[in-house]
Amino acid sequence: MNLSIVVPLFNEEESLPELHDWIVKVVDSQGYSYEIIFVDDGSKDGSWAIIEGLAKKNPNVKGIKFRRNYGKSPALHLGFEKAQGDVVITMDADLQDSPDEIPELYKMITEQGYDLVSGWKQKRYDNAITKNIPSKLYNYTNRKISGIQLHDMNCGLKAYKKQVIKSIEVYGEMHRFIPVMAKNAGFDKIGEKVVSHQARKYGQSKFGWSRFINGFLDLLTITFLSKFGKRPMHFFGLIGTLLFIVGFGFAIYLGTYKLYCAYNHVAARLITQRPSFYISLTSMIMGSMMFLAGFIGELILRNSSVRNHYLVDLEIK
Repeated sequence: MNLSIVVPLFNEEESLPELHDWIVKVVDSQGYSYEIIFVDDGSKDGSWAIIEGLAKKNPNVKGIKFRRNYGKSPALHLGFEKAQGDVVITMDADLQDSPDEIPELYKMITEQGYDLVSGWKQKRYDNAITKNIPSKLYNYTNRKISGIQLHDMNCGLKAYKKQVIKSIEVYGEMHRFIPVMAKNAGFDKIGEKVVSHQARKYGQSKFGWSRFINGFLDLLTITFLSKFGKRPMHFFGLIGTLLFIVGFGFAIYLGTYKLYCAYNHVAARLITQRPSFYISLTSMIMGSMMFLAGFIGELILRNSSVRNHYLVDLEIK
């Protein structure tokens, strides 16, 4: 199969028939063998009934329905599990992503050798204050922390090699950072394509301001896990050791200074009256706790089922 198109959705009954017909028109014009996987994330409207109707008309349509709303990441995860195409394209169901971009995205994967291509909506029809400006700040932060130079990492319109989506696990709200996860898995050829952005035709956005705060925290999480997920002691142990050494150094200094004053009959404050004593004590306690956190992390990892999970690209036998 040439192409799998994964469409996560929540309460998008008005747009689904139009989106389906638009996708079919584009892929049929290119002669692709394809499947469209609609993942209904617990919609409360008639979205699932429409998907059932589309599947009856078009055998290439497949549907998955969650019992309740779990979020976009779980929807993509399940869609990726079911996808069979050599190239997998994701798009939102609200008609803001244009299916006319599919052929060029497909060629960038199959002919230009990209592992992942992310859409970049240069011209947007969203509210500038509530969405565009926060999105620019958010993407700027992403580029600085992740090192991946994408202008719109959160764009729902993306294309992947099949191997990419079968090698990563999307969970929580990590759909925003699939390029980061792909890079950490060893897929370095990540590209970007300017895509058209349509004004929302039906309904309203399902995402609020919280996505920017949650997204920043998720970025820190995935950055930490990618660097230290299999060696937590290298992070916690290093910081803990440094803190302990600093605290212990202060303690040695205070003790030595007190003995010097006592030996030379010089008046000196009690050690417990000096702020540096509490700094040293706090540093040693925090250092010990950080070291123990790293040790516990190593014990957990030793018993983890993914402790020796590595992606093999090629093998000669």
